[in-house]
Amino acid sequence: ETSLVQETNDQVIAYMKGAPETVLKKSTLNEVQRFQWSEKTTQWARGGHKVLACAKKVLSENEVAQDGEPKSEFQFCGLIAFEDPPRPEVIEAMEYCHRNGISVLMITGDHQDTAFAIAKDVGLGGASPVVASAEEETEKFQEAWLEKNSAFLRGLNVVARCTPLQKLWIVNALKKAGEVVAVTGDGVNDVPALKASDVGIAMGERGTRSAKEVSSIVLADDNFRTIVGAIMEGRQLFTNLTLSFKYLLLLHIPFVLTAAVIPLLGYPLLYLPVHIVWLELVIHPSALFAFQQKASSKDGKARAQRSFFTTPEIVLILLVGLTATVALGFSFSAGLSENSNIGHARAKSMSILTLWSSGLVAYFTRLKTWAAASIFFCTVASSILAVQVLPFSRTLKLSPLHFSDWMTSAGTVALLLLLIKIGDFICAKSGQGKLDK
Repeated sequence: ETSLVQETNDQVIAYMKGAPETVLKKSTLNEVQRFQWSEKTTQWARGGHKVLACAKKVLSENEVAQDGEPKSEFQFCGLIAFEDPPRPEVIEAMEYCHRNGISVLMITGDHQDTAFAIAKDVGLGGASPVVASAEEETEKFQEAWLEKNSAFLRGLNVVARCTPLQKLWIVNALKKAGEVVAVTGDGVNDVPALKASDVGIAMGERGTRSAKEVSSIVLADDNFRTIVGAIMEGRQLFTNLTLSFKYLLLLHIPFVLTAAVIPLLGYPLLYLPVHIVWLELVIHPSALFAFQQKASSKDGKARAQRSFFTTPEIVLILLVGLTATVALGFSFSAGLSENSNIGHARAKSMSILTLWSSGLVAYFTRLKTWAAASIFFCTVASSILAVQVLPFSRTLKLSPLHFSDWMTSAGTVALLLLLIKIGDFICAKSGQGKLDK
């Protein structure tokens, strides 16, 4: 960048600042001096400093009259080194990204040694980040080459000395390769990449107006950790929703099917209206409040997927739901066969359903939250009280169960949960997700 300044004595001076290697080439220094200043630049850059070179040139009247900026014969003035240490929380954010399959690519116009030092400090690429210079490897940062070799970009951690047009080509190449690309930036040179990305994120404090106008999101605190925090919250919300729907499906499949099929087979009604009300009082609070886990950077690998359920998950939900339906129907039939007591048969089925609800809550949430633990224990306790305490059981048209009946119901639920666990193990091995995530 060159600026022309007219001094008080009408003398015009061109002041230039920019990348040291560019400024040194345009200066009057000899080869030895250029080498010495280049070594100094490298030394500071490896320490994580942003290094700029400055030079000036007194223009003659002929040069002033000419259009354009002078290209050579500058008097070298020196180097300026800036240091902007990364915030401590960025390291934790980078760890989360690495653990959860989020690829971070730092694209900068800085010297590659500076970029390497900063990437290493924040944990991008581990102890030895992979850095490429768009200036030195120009042929690899052409639009056509990048589109054909997107794997090259996936193997990089840092792209240094990158121009605005090259940033745009990188974003377009990654998008065409099927990646969801989020770009963060603050300057005019970031505008093309911000606009082309799937999600443009501008810095609110030091970002230029043009960068903010083309971005989808504007950060109020200019903190990378905030971006990662938003991803964490979004993924956790998605996980909470999927767990809630899995719970509802696994409980409603046997509930609805037994309500419809058992009377069609010639048996008495399994559920009276009061039973349906009771079950819904159990199901809806569980679905609303039990699956409200908060996002944490300490969590294990979170799942990111574009469909709500994978095909193996759908198959597993149907398999477990139908198995629970058969178990529930068999329990009702067996209860009627024992003593022809419809209240006893209904009590056995209701105990399985309520214990199945609490078992699903425990399996999906690991009882990590106060709400999940409370719902689990309240469901179990209310189930026992409703069946075993005579005033409640008479109101619900049920008969108290023996201890062996409760053990049979608990064993049935345990076997169903074991079936889910086996299915989860198979899904995880195939890389197709699992029901508890």
